[in-house]
Amino acid sequence: MTGTTAFTALALAAVLAVPAHAAERLVLTSEAGDRDSVLGHAMQDWAKQIEENSDGRLRVDVFYQGELGGQQELFDQLVQGNIQMMITWPQTSYDQRIGVNYIPYMVLGWEDAIASFGPDGWIRKVIGPVYEDLGLKYFGPFPEGFGGIATKGRHATTVEGAQGIRVRSQPIFPLPQTVQAMGFQAVPIDWNEVYTSIQTGVVDGDSSNVIYWDYEYFRDQLDYFVQSSHNFSSYSLLMNEAAWDGLAPEDQAVVAEAAQAVMDAQFANARAEDEKWIAKAQEAGMEYIVPTPAEKAAWVEKVRAEVWPQAEEALGAEIMDQVRANASVPAAE
Repeated sequence: MTGTTAFTALALAAVLAVPAHAAERLVLTSEAGDRDSVLGHAMQDWAKQIEENSDGRLRVDVFYQGELGGQQELFDQLVQGNIQMMITWPQTSYDQRIGVNYIPYMVLGWEDAIASFGPDGWIRKVIGPVYEDLGLKYFGPFPEGFGGIATKGRHATTVEGAQGIRVRSQPIFPLPQTVQAMGFQAVPIDWNEVYTSIQTGVVDGDSSNVIYWDYEYFRDQLDYFVQSSHNFSSYSLLMNEAAWDGLAPEDQAVVAEAAQAVMDAQFANARAEDEKWIAKAQEAGMEYIVPTPAEKAAWVEKVRAEVWPQAEEALGAEIMDQVRANASVPAAE
């Protein structure tokens, strides 16, 4: 047993040992974000609203990044029901169709992203049934913004320039494949190990995160942030289906309404929040680089040509037909 696994088991045991009915006590966590991060505040808001609006019938114990384990470990615990709720980048290990969340260059601008991922968006309708098949209740997305490539020493805005640059990728299909198609060497690494990997030279940077994460956690290591916008970074608000079914109808309404309030606030604030951290990173000395329209168009063309067929094999033609029918048209951007 690894140290992290042992800690997870002990921490969960301590929570679950407290005398309380399972439907009255819930564990909420995420693989990333401390208590002062945007994600941390969102978890606090969700928990607070649940406790207040249920008149104390429900109690929510909130755990932050690293406190209960790593990305895959936490998602395993959610599926198994040992953790009841998460705001997370869901893992594709159980069902590759979850990868529709991460299809590269699917949306190319903020307006299209908000429409696609919003309450009535087509992506939400596609992904909901996939989570149901895993035994998870899907409330909806928690958008952050467009991901990029953050590096030290040198940067790239073309496939040729990216040769030899090793960047960390989330171990979630098809993000490593996307970064590889862009010309970088993708190294899948769990979030908790990213800082050390950059510091020791295992990788030259991070990829697919909005600038907040690279500025807030790695700014002493990184020099550049290239706004490649190859993915729209969006977490998911999830709950174990058995835990959801165990709640009384009035408490289900409380949890769902609180989740919607958290998502509504994030949709309203995400763009301004991202722009705030872009400015902060620049003030701190990180060089912020936007590829030229021609450079971005070249990346879009190559990535769609190489990665979308791989996605169709993994996700199925039905999902990818919907992606192609609804994806942004580059010429219109």
